[in-house]
Amino acid sequence: MGPDEVLRGMLMYFVLPLWLAAGFADYLCHRAGHIEKTSGWRESVLHLLQFGEMALPVLAALFLEITSGVILVMIVFLILHEATAIWDVRYASAMREIAPAEQHIHSVLEMLPLTGLLLVIALHWPAFAALFGFGMPDFSFTLKQQPLPVTYVVTMLVLTALLEVLPYMEELIRSLRHRNQPAQLRGSGSHG
Repeated sequence: MGPDEVLRGMLMYFVLPLWLAAGFADYLCHRAGHIEKTSGWRESVLHLLQFGEMALPVLAALFLEITSGVILVMIVFLILHEATAIWDVRYASAMREIAPAEQHIHSVLEMLPLTGLLLVIALHWPAFAALFGFGMPDFSFTLKQQPLPVTYVVTMLVLTALLEVLPYMEELIRSLRHRNQPAQLRGSGSHG
């Protein structure tokens, strides 16, 4: 195996699965902490926003040739994701206690997208360097000439649906239901 295969393997079989697992672990922390009774639907919307901000770059990596344009999109969305993560933690910490385990999970959720981006850049250095004038940047968005294995793509999409989309939609629905309950049923801990 050459260095590119090692980096690609790390990205596909370590970074992305670990990132999905950390996202699900974060959901479990929210569920155990009953965020529907504290920070509520507003925090849940921020979680879905962060998911969306990372979904586009991940889908691009899965399906598109990595060009300067794709790397630029990944960088922009990583910055947006980090800004939303700060907004999320600032909001949540004012409304509820964020346990140490959840704080560590947040660290993983912040570093793995950066790690993934760095691996993509290492694999496609000329496309990245071209963004800074070292070569001619290619801003095209085209499907991969050599697609990733179908079983890998399907597995990652199914895991994303099961570990991210469905749980965080459940969190939002649970929070909205709690918000719509009469005040006497919600209890004294409701802010959302």
